Formats: sequence, C-alpha cells, structure tokens
Amino acid sequence: MLNNLEDIRKKKNVSLVDMADLLGVKYQTISEKINGKSDFKFGEAIKIQETFFPEYEIKYLFSKSKDEISLKQEA
Repeated sequence: MLNNLEDIRKKKNVSLVDMADLLGVKYQTISEKINGKSDFKFGEAIKIQETFFPEYEIKYLFSKSKDEISLKQEA
C-alpha cells in the first residue's frame, strides 16, 4: 500500500475520483493501485505528483514504506 500517498491525499482532500479523472481511468483502478494490487505507470505518478502534490517528492509519495514527510527542497 502507498501509505504516504494515501495519507497526503486525505489531508489535502483529493478524492480518488479526482485522481481517476486526471488519468482517465476508473475510480476502482486508482484504488487498486494505491492498495498495491497493481502499480502506477511512471507517467501517471508524475502527473499525480505535479497536479495534486507538487510540494512533495515523487519518491516519497510513491514509496511503499512509510517515511517521514519529505517536502521538495527549494534551491
């Protein structure tokens, strides 16, 4: 399960339907991917991160282990 993505999604009030609409897939598809039944494609992950969670690093969002919050470092 992608716990980091799920936790942040809930905190920011981004629905699974919002993510499904962005990617042009069914709600169930997003649910299965977050729950680890299938994987996000790289392009899907980038699109989700850039659209909904630009302040977080993609590696953190899509990590299968729960880590400390990793915000992007501004240079």
